[in-house]
Amino acid sequence: MASIQFPQSSSPAFFYYFAYGSCMCPVDLKRSLGENTHDFVVGPATLRGYRLGFFRRSVRRNCGVLDIIREPHSHVEGVLYKLPWRLSDRLDEREEGYCHETIEVECQNKRYAQVRTYTVIEKLTEEHAPNDWYFNVVLRGAITCGLPEQYCWNLFHHMHQLQQNHSDHAQLRSA
Repeated sequence: MASIQFPQSSSPAFFYYFAYGSCMCPVDLKRSLGENTHDFVVGPATLRGYRLGFFRRSVRRNCGVLDIIREPHSHVEGVLYKLPWRLSDRLDEREEGYCHETIEVECQNKRYAQVRTYTVIEKLTEEHAPNDWYFNVVLRGAITCGLPEQYCWNLFHHMHQLQQNHSDHAQLRSA
């Protein structure tokens, strides 16, 4: 007797998403996706071979926003989500100015392949400072989702330094 074969769905019910900027904050991500995202957090994750940078200026947020750039001996900490496929289009809308990149991350001593993240399409040549709102939401997400303390401090110092440089530049222009 032959067994019955059921057709498999051509698209999975969920996808993995690595967030490294404001989307690390489940509260902020909920604002865009329209659903509570706390339940979709897998945990803190590490992306090897990349570094962070503020190489995009968001018109909507009126400040520099995060991007990832390939750099062999660096790494980026972030949050791994397991999102329902129905949220894919809403996430794409939120990430305007970015494109999908498929990466591999480490989370809770496991490797996850075929993970979606977003990278800036038209990268600027120098970094732009985040505003206070973006600064705070990125840090809130990093701390809330349990990124390593030293990484959070490094992120804080990097964003603070960019703001200081921007402030110093603005004072020189007005003098």
